[in-house]
Amino acid sequence: MSTLRGAAVSGIQSWDWNLKGHNSTYHALYPRAWTVYEGEPDPELKIVCRQISPIIPHNYKESSFPVSVFTYTLQNFGKTDADVSLLFTWANSVGGISEFSGQHFNSDIVMEDDVHGVVLHHKTANGFPSVTFAIAAQETHGIHVSKCPCFVISGNSQGITARDMWNEIKEHGSFDNLKPVGRLVPSQTGTSIGAAIAATVTVPQGAARQVTFSLAWDCPEINFRSGKTYHRRYTKFYSTHGDAAAKIAHDAILDHGHWESWIEAWQIPILEDKRLPEWYPVTLFNELYYLNSGRTVWTDGAPPVQSLVGIEGRKFSLDRSGLGLKGLINETYQSDTASDILGRMTSILEQIHIPVASNSAFGTNLLQEGEENIGQFLYLEGNEYHMWNTYDVHFYSSFALIMLFPKLQLSIQRDFAAAVMMHDPSKMQLLHDGQWVSRKVLGAVPHDIGFSDPWFEVNSYNLYDVDRWKDLNPKFVLQVYRDVVATGDKKFAQAVWPSVYVAMAYMDQFDKDGDGMIENDGFPDQTYDTWSVSGVSAYCGGLWVAALQAASALAREVGDKDSEDYFLFKFQQAKVVYEKLWNGSYFDYDDSGGSNSSSIQADQLAGQWYAGACGLLPIVDKDKARSALEKVYNYNILKVKDGKRGAVNGMLPNGGVDLSSMQSREIWSGVTYAVAATMIQEGFTDMAFHAASGVHEAAWSERGLGYSFQTPEAWNTDDQYRSLCYMRPLAIWAMQWALSRPKLYKQEMLLDMNENPQLVHHPGFAKVARFLKLPEETSSKSLLQTLYEYASKKFAFV
Repeated sequence: MSTLRGAAVSGIQSWDWNLKGHNSTYHALYPRAWTVYEGEPDPELKIVCRQISPIIPHNYKESSFPVSVFTYTLQNFGKTDADVSLLFTWANSVGGISEFSGQHFNSDIVMEDDVHGVVLHHKTANGFPSVTFAIAAQETHGIHVSKCPCFVISGNSQGITARDMWNEIKEHGSFDNLKPVGRLVPSQTGTSIGAAIAATVTVPQGAARQVTFSLAWDCPEINFRSGKTYHRRYTKFYSTHGDAAAKIAHDAILDHGHWESWIEAWQIPILEDKRLPEWYPVTLFNELYYLNSGRTVWTDGAPPVQSLVGIEGRKFSLDRSGLGLKGLINETYQSDTASDILGRMTSILEQIHIPVASNSAFGTNLLQEGEENIGQFLYLEGNEYHMWNTYDVHFYSSFALIMLFPKLQLSIQRDFAAAVMMHDPSKMQLLHDGQWVSRKVLGAVPHDIGFSDPWFEVNSYNLYDVDRWKDLNPKFVLQVYRDVVATGDKKFAQAVWPSVYVAMAYMDQFDKDGDGMIENDGFPDQTYDTWSVSGVSAYCGGLWVAALQAASALAREVGDKDSEDYFLFKFQQAKVVYEKLWNGSYFDYDDSGGSNSSSIQADQLAGQWYAGACGLLPIVDKDKARSALEKVYNYNILKVKDGKRGAVNGMLPNGGVDLSSMQSREIWSGVTYAVAATMIQEGFTDMAFHAASGVHEAAWSERGLGYSFQTPEAWNTDDQYRSLCYMRPLAIWAMQWALSRPKLYKQEMLLDMNENPQLVHHPGFAKVARFLKLPEETSSKSLLQTLYEYASKKFAFV
């Protein structure tokens, strides 16, 4: 008890700051934010803290930097000059047990351009990579910077306490009179330490002054549970040694003005667009928080840093004569034993890992001559769903990337194109029935790029067998085509076309009656993975019709005339079948005749939406599309919470919510945004904004449910949420895509309805489809493996 009392007396609890917050407000337009202190803590001062991070569209350098900048504008409304001291503190901690694990230390640093800072070296616990922080400010005419390199937040380490530091700044306004404590030593176990930097400035009566601080963090390595280690993207511009934090903080102080001007140039045209309701631009920018908060990883694009992990039982020797190392190791290192050994290790490990990497979803292998490797990008499906780049959801959120960071979107697409060509027969157990299935079969688009060992072990999802899902392959084809016409990148199109062809051939097995249309298999075999669907369905059927047209259009772009004609014929064939779902006012959920077959699905026009977004021909007549959207608006939106919560996934024709599954009764924020985008494309702009405003009302408004910067995947009609911080709400950028109508680089399609016998049956395609067909029995490993190996040799898939 005495120890706790002592910590309270000497720790940050002793700081007697008098900020109440009654006149303080926070405003955000990600990646910018403002905190306004109106007359507090000093009634004669207005203080605005402007915070930015360099998330800059189409910028692949500064956008990777781990840094934030805080610029304080001080306005003096008093009758005398004001001497103001601003204090910036930071704990040497990443949270959790490592804050108190000891061996952390801080160091004082003075850099070029009179930038002063403190570097906080953090030794993380449990073998995680070390992290280094840096806080900095620039001393300029009129601004004096002083530092307290280390103070004790809690624990028994000797030195300046948090209370001592606070009293020093209160009494003197700076740390100039702070008595040095001698050589800074690492913290003891059980002790938490921090650092502080103070900027002192005189603000004349009626004038304003600005002070800028920066915070950078340097953790160059990413370690996954598999043991593989990668370097982060920013290390290409700094270093991989963990010593870059101070330099990043320094550069941010000098360059943040350019960053902010670039961000303003991007945001202001949208903010000033008179067509848009007031809530929309704010929500549009702030939903981008997930590009960072989705535990995002952005690598340098290189294979994993080589280690002994994964070599298992393979023999090797570091004997120089067997490695061909002569001439590879620079002469200057010959006398350095460590460098010599490391050189040998690197060479032999690279030789061992090359064949392993070639059997992965490493899309960098698809880069063509002259194309830049801007790294690989990972973000989680959600904070509760630990799967990287979940593809059925990324289908919605990808509009944010293709509009703002198209090269990152193409990088993700290359990874999935490589994954299509992977075959991993290792077994995984399904949660829903306990069966053991292959992790990933040739031709199937994976659900995700993995979690513990991304790119090498895909499909962390194991509720159902995603190799039998019906939406993943069509979504891949549609996204690829959209990305090709959005960027005009013909090299990308050529590189991924074989994967698109294989993905389409794989789906042929799900057209069981040969009418050109795929059928669902009576379980939740798509993104709505608790909502079963059987036979021809509005959702998957529409995606398939659109994907056939996209495949034909992509074949045209790459010059494959036979495939262009064949997929166009299949599109026309499937389109006729899809129309049978039309019941006079909307498209039925499916044609199985089940109890919820006539449900009104909010997302029933997903195929029509993507076709329109890609500049393809509509898959349904315009009057039918508009009728279906009106039905969704009047039922799924207006009949729930007065239209102030978004679109319920499923409604019954009698006006009741479809209660057949958890997800049919939910409102999905990202799907509501996608439905709104479809409405905009079909000419219902006012309806679209009203539909989407329900998500804003629930998630972002002061009257809502309190989900700001953590928009969930779903909430139900009782306002119970599921899965905070989720990927799919980035789909609001699909609305912006529909509103802005970006230029598309594509050739016009010509429809020829004349039936050609060659089109009815394409022997080459049929043969590939047979090779890819799943076995009837999931245990038929040898047959599948044989087909895979034969197809690989025959068609050079790998």
